[in-house]
Amino acid sequence: MKTLGIIPARYASTRFPGKPLADLNGKSLIQRVYERVMAAPALDEVVVATDDQRIFDHVLAFGGKVIMTSEAHQSGTDRCAEVAQSFPDYEVVLNVQGDEPFLDYEQIEKVANPLRRGLAQIATLAMPIQDEMELSNPNVVKVVFNAQKLALYFSRSTIPYLRNLPQEEWLAQGVHYRHIGLYGYLRSTLLEIAPLPLAELEKLEALEQLRWLYHGKSIYVELTNQAIVGVDTPEDLEKAKIFLQG
Repeated sequence: MKTLGIIPARYASTRFPGKPLADLNGKSLIQRVYERVMAAPALDEVVVATDDQRIFDHVLAFGGKVIMTSEAHQSGTDRCAEVAQSFPDYEVVLNVQGDEPFLDYEQIEKVANPLRRGLAQIATLAMPIQDEMELSNPNVVKVVFNAQKLALYFSRSTIPYLRNLPQEEWLAQGVHYRHIGLYGYLRSTLLEIAPLPLAELEKLEALEQLRWLYHGKSIYVELTNQAIVGVDTPEDLEKAKIFLQG
């Protein structure tokens, strides 16, 4: 199954305006991400999707492929869906965040493979929670899944709730998983979910994937032990520079 990798990239950002073009030890952040994703054997094609001329010109300048998209999109999923319409020969589409320069190509494989094997319509990643603070942190999205690794629910709350144990013992049970926002879709599913109306649970939790579950889509949850370290703020960028220097 031909697989397309799309990297949505916006210039506007409340916490870090111009982030895709920020310098990361001699290369822009978006170039670092693009080169990382290009190294993944699972992908037959990689393209940046942007609504900003500066990003568009920059990607062309370093030899990357880029498509200009609408400014009206509310999410990376919508942007990916617009691009996917131009690639009718591709059956699987991966949505790779443009601020993750340390993404491992094996994680891309983990997301693409369940779709190729017909296990679900959408795939994503999760990892065991090993930090006590993450259990109660609403910015850390949790996921629970069934025996077939299909997601049952995503929440900002701690799930599952361990009724018969004190909270300080929850972490030791090893049953809590952190969701990692790398997504893969069957192309047909991506084009179907993009125009769906918001679900009430999505509004309450501010989690887009709840809309897909609400409308009956299956989301396969593959496990990884390696966290995806993103660059969300200028402070994160400084940490990334130090990491690259070794």
